[in-house]
Formats: sequence, C-alpha cells, structure tokens
Amino acid sequence: MRYAAAIAARRASSAALSPSADRDPSCDCEPCAARAAHGAGVGLNRRNFLFSGVAACGGLLIGVGVPGRARATGGTYRITAWVSVGTDETVTILSGSQEMGQGIYSALAQIVAEELRVDWPQVQVGPAPLAAVFDNPLLGAQTTAGSSSVRGYFSALLEAGAIARQMLIEAGAAAMGVKPKACVAAGGKVVVKATGQSVTFGSVAAAASQLKPPKKATLYSNSGFVLVGQPVPRPELPAKVNGTAVYGSDVVVPGMLYGAVLLCPTRGGTVATMGPAPSGSQAVNLGTGIAAVANAGPNGTTWTAMQAVKQVKVTWSLPADAAQQTSKIILSEAETLLVSGNAIVAETVGDVASAQAGAAKVLTLTYILPYVPHTTLETPNCTARVTARTCEIWASTQAPAGAQAVAASITGLKPQAITVNCMQMGGGLGRKLEQDFVAYAVIASKALGVPVQLVFPREQDFTQDQYRPMAVCRVTVGLDKSGRIVSWDFRNVSPSILYQRGYIVDGQLDDQATEGATGLPYALPNRLMDWVRHPATVPVGFWRSVGNSINAFACESAVDEAALASRTDPLAYRQGLLAGNARALAVLNQAAALGGWGVTRQGYANGLAYHEQFGTLAAVVVTITETSGVIQVLNVACAVDCGMVVNPDTAAQQIEGGIVQGLTSALWSQILFKNGIAQTSNFDNYRMMRMADMPTVEVSLLQTPGAPLGGLGEVGVPCMAPALANAWAKLTGKRLRTLPLFPKG
Repeated sequence: MRYAAAIAARRASSAALSPSADRDPSCDCEPCAARAAHGAGVGLNRRNFLFSGVAACGGLLIGVGVPGRARATGGTYRITAWVSVGTDETVTILSGSQEMGQGIYSALAQIVAEELRVDWPQVQVGPAPLAAVFDNPLLGAQTTAGSSSVRGYFSALLEAGAIARQMLIEAGAAAMGVKPKACVAAGGKVVVKATGQSVTFGSVAAAASQLKPPKKATLYSNSGFVLVGQPVPRPELPAKVNGTAVYGSDVVVPGMLYGAVLLCPTRGGTVATMGPAPSGSQAVNLGTGIAAVANAGPNGTTWTAMQAVKQVKVTWSLPADAAQQTSKIILSEAETLLVSGNAIVAETVGDVASAQAGAAKVLTLTYILPYVPHTTLETPNCTARVTARTCEIWASTQAPAGAQAVAASITGLKPQAITVNCMQMGGGLGRKLEQDFVAYAVIASKALGVPVQLVFPREQDFTQDQYRPMAVCRVTVGLDKSGRIVSWDFRNVSPSILYQRGYIVDGQLDDQATEGATGLPYALPNRLMDWVRHPATVPVGFWRSVGNSINAFACESAVDEAALASRTDPLAYRQGLLAGNARALAVLNQAAALGGWGVTRQGYANGLAYHEQFGTLAAVVVTITETSGVIQVLNVACAVDCGMVVNPDTAAQQIEGGIVQGLTSALWSQILFKNGIAQTSNFDNYRMMRMADMPTVEVSLLQTPGAPLGGLGEVGVPCMAPALANAWAKLTGKRLRTLPLFPKG
C-alpha cells in the first residue's frame, strides 16, 4: 500500500508539526525531525496529530502513563490518558485496540464521547501508545483479538469519558465563577444550568489539564445513551478512501532500506549456507530464512529487494520430521488418534455411555477440516530501527506488547528502550498477533545498523503462515424413539496453538481447540466433549473465530443430521432443543423469517445453523441453487444478538465481512502440505470470493437490554460452513462432511 499520495501526504503533514517536550532527542524519524527543524508556534491539525503525533511516534504528543497531571503540547492538552482537547475544539480520543478495518476507532471513541458529551464532528481518534493504562481489562493486555474490544473496554471507557468531563466542568465552572454542581456538559461546552452561560472545552482545556483526576465520576449514561447506538461516520475512512491512510507498509523513516524475506520452504528448516547477495543489495541470515535488503538510492525499493532475495543461493537444514509433514500422513494420524488418542475431557454432563447404550438409534459422524491460511490484504511487514541504546518499531500489529518483548529478546535492550508504533492494518484476522515479521525486521536492522522495512512477498505470506489448525471431529449422537437427542459425544483431534507456543504442556487442555463445542445452548442431557492433541508440527495460529469455526461445522452439521434422522424439520428440531431459551429462540426465528425458511422453490434449498460465541448469539440461513454441479449461494440471512450495539453500521459490517470469509473458507479454502512444503503459494491457485460469487447478505441486529455485551468481529464466520453443508444436503441429498466443500473451485 505504498501509494505516492500516502507518502507525499505523510511528508507534508510532518513538516507542519509543532515541537514536543516529550521528544526523544535521539529520534530522527520524519515527524520528530520536522518538529526539531520547524520549532515552536505551529498548531496541530487532525491529520498531523493522527499520522505523525500518534501513529508514527508512539503517542509522544500526548504523553504516556497513568492519568495524572497532564502535559500540554502546542494547542492540545491532555486531560486524562485517554482524552486530549485542543484549543481548536477538537477532542482526541485514543484507542487501546488497533484498527484493522473493523471500525473499532468509531466504537471505542463513541463510548468515551458518550460520557464526555461532545459532538461527533469534534472527535478525532488515534492509537494509544503502549502502556498498562491502555490494556484491555478483559485480556489484561493491549491486544486486539477475541472479539474483545467493545466488551472489554466498555465500562472503562465510560468511566474515562466521565472523568474527563468532570475535570472540564470543574475548570469551566471556575472560569465562569460558579460551582461545578451548577454546570453540565453538552456539545463540547460547559453550561450553567440556570442561566445558559457557557464556555467551550477548548477554552478551559489548559486549566483542566492541571487538575487532579477524580477517582470516580457519575455516569450520565444511566439515563440513556445519545451517541452509543447510533451509526456515526467512521473517522478513519476518509483517509482510506483518498489514499492518505498510513499502513505499516507505508512507513517512511530517514535512511530506511527496503527488504524482503525468503524463508525455508520446508517448515521448521533453517539456513545451512548462504551465498552473497546480488549487486545493489545485502543479505541477512534470519536463522529460518534470509532477507535481501536493497541498498540506498533511487533503485532501492521493495520490488528490487523482492527480486534480489530470489537470487541469493541458499541451502537448507531440514527438520527430521519433514516427510511426516504431508497432508495425507497428518490426516491418517488424526484418524488413528480419533480412535485411540489420549483424550483430555473438556466437559462432561450426565452419563453419556449409559444413555448411548440405551438409545434407539446412534449416529456416528466424522467431519474433516484442513489447514487454512489468513491471506490478509496487507502482507506481514515491519519497519525497525535498532541502535546501541534504542529500538523503534513501526508495525501493523495486533499485539504491540509482544512486538516489544520479541525486540527486547533480540536486541538485549530493556523494554522501556523499545518504542512500538502501531500502524493501521490492511487486515489482521489473527495473523498479526504473531511476531515473526517483527523479529525478522529487528534482526535485519541490528545486523545492518540502519532502519529496515521488511515485507513478506505474497508467496511467503502463503507458505510461511501460521494456519488455522486442521481437525478431525467425531460426533456420536444417540437418539430415542421420538428422535430426541439423549447422548452427545464430541471428540476433536487437532494440533494445539497453545502447545506450539509453550503456553501449555502435554496433557493440558487447549481451550482454543474446544471453544464452540463446550457449553452448547441446546438441551443435551448427557454430553461429553474431549480433545486429542495432534503432534503435527505445521505451525498453527489464531484465525478469525479459531476453534468456533472448526467445532461449529461439526456441531451444526450433526444437529441437522439428527433432525433428518428423526424426520423433523431442522428449524423445528432446533426450536425444541432451545425450548425455554427466549433469547436464543428470538435469534433463530428472526434468521428463519429473514431467510424465507419454509418457502419451497424447485431447484433451491435453504440451510440453517445456530451458534453462540464470544457472548453473542447468531443464526444464519443460506439459500443456494446448483448449476451444472456448481453451487451458487444466492442469499445469506443472519440474525445476531450481542446484548447492545454501539455502532449499528460497523456492527453489521463486521458480520458481513465475517460472512464473506466464512463462505470463502467453507467453499474453497485449504493449504495442503508435501514434505513440509505448502502446495499453495499465491492466489493463482487459491480460490477467493469474487464479485460474481457474492450473495445478497441481510443482517438483523437484535438487542437484549441488560444482557452482557458480546463480541462481533468473529461472529459472522462459524455458521457459514454448516449452513452451506446443510443446504447442499437438502438440495442434492448428498451430505458433505469434509471442508472445503468444493476444493476444485
């Protein structure tokens, strides 16, 4: 995404920056150098603050740390850690979560602005610097994952907005010679209730920044929300549309060289020997691969680095188990483990063995899922500048603390000497939780002694991913004479994300593997869910909805098969399993109504799936037809209840995006391995959803007052695979239990 317009805008904006007392004298990136060169007296505008003050310099313009006596920068004053107010009446709200297309800048800022009582056009948003005060309370880290942003930060951000508002009211009341109790905040002003006299937030921001924040503040929101629940415009979209948004791969640092990676094709391999780089470039040994870095000059670009890395002669030391990293062998071992593996029980209720022994009919159903890549639009990339005393990183990362930690381990520097600048992401999807791309950039910069921007060419993105785990799931369902489920025995065999990272040891449960298969909402009186760790060493990682996208396919396909075995309509069957659960039934019935369930048309069929994840209830009905043996998905109707919706537009967009990803992965996506080498390396042999494939999508957002907040970012994915499989079985009479459903496209 290195558009000329983005670079030009970046350079133009940095030249207009005012100096900061917080500037690190050793920092010579474009924004800091511009501040040093231009001196005092230049104000901040929205773009300068976003691109240079926060995005590119780790939040130096507003300071880092816990709320307390605030520092002023130019015409902007920090009121609390989360909120700054400018004399031009702009209100800057920081986001602890990273923007990767999901619209989180809108949702989190809305929550703060709700209590602050400012008008939305006043609001600008930027990424929070890496500091404990910005940690997501739900995760205990400043990490963007697990559909946790709104539900994790909600209460804390209401409080943050209320505290900043109270400080501004106190300053405004003093300016008008009245008591704070006589005033309210409205439209970015402090207003005297009795007379209507007012002062703007900007006019009292300096005074407010010197006040001690109260420990608590009274929430206005108890009497009803004003901004929360409204479809306000997304603040980061204009820059994305006009090409001036700065992503990780758009970063420009003085003296920076461009590089590209080439990693061992066999996963787990390392560099044995490395030849010289071609003229005009330098080669760096990364351990598991190499980087070619183009020398400075007009010809030193990412493209020349990509061409150079192909010309370096490398031999590899291959892992002993390379031959075992073959898809057929991995699947065969999974099928063996399904029968005789050392299973760890994740959940048990009732007596499954006795209930199954007494069942009138027993269904034994096996579902197979492949490794799946992330394929984010922006491939992994990182810019690093390592010196003897400091390390600075610019990265599109979902986990800035992880980036800091990996940089510390490589450089030997203390964490406080390492600055992580969080850039906007061209998609994250869990891939940018990983730190491999950060580590390689740091290694290259340290080796060469200059700033280096290192990117993964698309081929490396495909073949060096950390994939959604493959899995084999067996569901054994016992039915009584009336067709009701009396026993439910679910086993998942899959590699462990947590084990590969050292978070658990052998014999411990990986809850990423079992999520979506435990705590099912259905009335299943006797149920058992266990998991067997597959020892395959193909790297696996967090993928949008992780275990939910695996287990929902097996669960919801099995429920449909049980319904058909009992000669019951799949909707009616689920309604019976959810009897008494009014909230779940409302979601299920809304999806059915929206999707035209029960309407019979020759040559068409509907498929249904229901799933709960991340505190959110979701149901999907897909409508399909078949043309010359090829599936056509015509319509997707989805009903969702996440308790309360902060921004209906971004909420629907997240569901829609999840639906597209869920359709793509269910219909076509897989990565096969032969001797540890991924057999897909680019989009020429990896099918993606095209415009012509895209169905109509309808999303209905239900809200349950008082219910706990649920997440939305990953919710659109899990139901798609089972809904499609259920529709195909209804249309053709053929049950597909292996993903992707149509591997040949």
